Amino acid sequence: MADPAEAAEPNQKEKQKNRNKKKAAAVDESELLTVPDGWKEPAFTREDNPKGLLEESSFATLFPKYREAYLKECWPLVQKALSEHYVNATLDLIEGSMTVTTTKKTFDPYAIIRARDLIKLLARSVPFEQAVRILQDDVACDIIKIGSLVRKRDTFIKRRGRLLGPKGSTLKALELLTNCYIMVQGNTVSALGPFSGLKEVRKVVLDTMKNIHPIYNIKTLMIKRELSKDPELRSQSWERFLPKFKRKNLKKRKEPKKKNTKKEYTPFPPPQPESQIDKELASGEYFLKERQKKRKRVEEIKAKQADAIKKRQEERNKAFIPPKEKPVVKTKKASTEKKIDIEAIKEKVKNAKKKKLGALPVEEVKLKMAADEKKKKKK
Repeated sequence: MADPAEAAEPNQKEKQKNRNKKKAAAVDESELLTVPDGWKEPAFTREDNPKGLLEESSFATLFPKYREAYLKECWPLVQKALSEHYVNATLDLIEGSMTVTTTKKTFDPYAIIRARDLIKLLARSVPFEQAVRILQDDVACDIIKIGSLVRKRDTFIKRRGRLLGPKGSTLKALELLTNCYIMVQGNTVSALGPFSGLKEVRKVVLDTMKNIHPIYNIKTLMIKRELSKDPELRSQSWERFLPKFKRKNLKKRKEPKKKNTKKEYTPFPPPQPESQIDKELASGEYFLKERQKKRKRVEEIKAKQADAIKKRQEERNKAFIPPKEKPVVKTKKASTEKKIDIEAIKEKVKNAKKKKLGALPVEEVKLKMAADEKKKKKK
């Protein structure tokens, strides 16, 4: 017979091994949450698919008339770019369409999807220099339809203009924050860039069409950009850092003048309205004679007339009531603190009268006379 203590030891060892495995798995999962900086997926080569594709695939798209001249000019460059991935491209100017098809040499099955996106972007007025970037592995595109999001045409144009901003400043800021190329044309917004950026662009565009100004989303993106630089905050929630904007200028709904309030439901019918006879019985008029009823009616009419005459007379008498006079404001008396010396003034006036206009002072005249006498004596 085996000892039970010996049998228990291997079980404990197995449990310890399982715990260690779980801890190792937990560490691996936490490491997998973040992608290492500078990591790129290896490129798809012919060695990955040496036999090529079994079937021929093709995609076609229409383009507007105003893009015909540009596409005709840059079509050799499009064919050259697609020939590197062994994809054929044809331009039909009569029908107004572009077609891309795979060949026997095509080894990358996703090359035809990228070629389809390329001709779609060219049809939506994206220049060839930007559209050709879609053939790269780390670049994707998104064509957002905004035409059906707003009913009124004027409102749609205003909101689309809000997305562009003054002299395209809002669109440029959005491009810098998302690392995407954005093209607003007609009823669509074409975006080209990394997947994370395209997600943000779509959110901003749809919010703008829902009457949320793009500046709020741009502020949020700027804060996220700064937070992503801190390695400690990568695994934490950013809710406490992001701003929360509330609508303040919501227009109140116009309320009707007459509100129809619903009465509470009761299973009992409403009370029967009183007839004229019931009212007369309640007041005692029913038992009066015809002559008395008539006299009562006349008295009521005369009372009403007397009230009307009294009111009319009061209105007429209002014209004869004098208006209230404003209280007279008493003027303050001039302060007599400084006494005027009248005698001094009189002396000044007398001296002024004696002097001739432009005459010299008395002292100067005396000095002149003395000088003249000395000259005469010398002679």
